[in-house]
Amino acid sequence: MGYLSVLLAALAGFIFGAVWYSVLSKPWVAASGIRMGPDGKPENYGPTPFILSGLAMILVAGMMRHTFALSGIDRWDEGLVSGLGIGLFFISPWIMINNAYGQRPFRLTLIDGGYATFGCAIIGLVLTLI
Repeated sequence: MGYLSVLLAALAGFIFGAVWYSVLSKPWVAASGIRMGPDGKPENYGPTPFILSGLAMILVAGMMRHTFALSGIDRWDEGLVSGLGIGLFFISPWIMINNAYGQRPFRLTLIDGGYATFGCAIIGLVLTLI
């Protein structure tokens, strides 16, 4: 059952990312500096970012499940709040550090950090519901 909850939580995080970045695609493209081709898609567009994102979601969900098990987090509200905290206080600051040294706009940090925060909250919720 543990593997299934990790895979479903990772899928939920991935789907949330698709929605998040669809809604925020224009500001994200502008802030990230990604060059767009004449077809409106990023240059050198391919499956690699999606594959890596899927694998990353599995790793994040797997570690969150492990951490939750060690911490006794098993109710939906605990999973939601703990996931929110992981995204907001662990992942988002790391994104901010990388973007600051890369001299990227703070707007990019807000977009990517927002995804990390709410995505982890969703992963935490799903992990405690299954």
